[in-house]
Amino acid sequence: MFSRELWLENEKARAVVRKSKAGRKRQELLALAFGVKVGVKSSFLWPPLKLFACPQISSLVRRAALTHNGNQFNYEKAHNFKVHTFRGPHWCEYCANFMWGLIAQGVRCSDCGLNVHKQCSKHVPNDCQPDLKRIKKVYCCDLTTLVKAHNTQRPMVVDICIREIEAREVSNADERLEAVHEVLMLLPPAHYETLRYLMIHLKKVTMNEKDNFMNAENLGIVFGPTLMRPPEDSTLTTLHDMRYQKLIVQILIENEDVLF
Repeated sequence: MFSRELWLENEKARAVVRKSKAGRKRQELLALAFGVKVGVKSSFLWPPLKLFACPQISSLVRRAALTHNGNQFNYEKAHNFKVHTFRGPHWCEYCANFMWGLIAQGVRCSDCGLNVHKQCSKHVPNDCQPDLKRIKKVYCCDLTTLVKAHNTQRPMVVDICIREIEAREVSNADERLEAVHEVLMLLPPAHYETLRYLMIHLKKVTMNEKDNFMNAENLGIVFGPTLMRPPEDSTLTTLHDMRYQKLIVQILIENEDVLF
């Protein structure tokens, strides 16, 4: 029977072995990326190799992710490069060479985060794939930048607004005419007859639209405020109701043979 102490010592030893194997695997991976061999004699190279290689590997992985993104709306977009001072060692993600200097070593795209030499930036293709983390606003933002960041054909706000507007449209045309007819039946006879006669005349006016440029919509703009004036004279109310005044008169003219 193994004692508890002996079992714990064995587990610690196994953990050390597993950690050593994992570390060795990382060393081999990074060494392979740089085309060098890491053996027992060259183990002293591992700390600086790790320091310099990790940023390079991460940048290459990010670059590959941007290049092979699943964006089905492939709009071309130029990078928005700006001079940048990098902290720690950095490599150009275009030529893969080291970026020398202490300040302003290169440029960074403010939309996708691509890091390249200033000279290399002139040769980078227009394949910027903006990162949502870097897009701080929806309005006053470049349209291509916005749609590529969200991987959409159009800004989402446009789709949302249009869907909401179309969902709120008054209703079925026949139901609307039926509702207008019911309201007309509530008018006093003198009001009803006067309105009917006027609508018949205005319908005749629209038949000469090519000459007088007065269609049902234009006539609704002219006669709406007069025929549909609210009981209380309020400038704000009048301005608010003007669109509906025009619309109801337009409906009366276009459908006078059905409504009256």
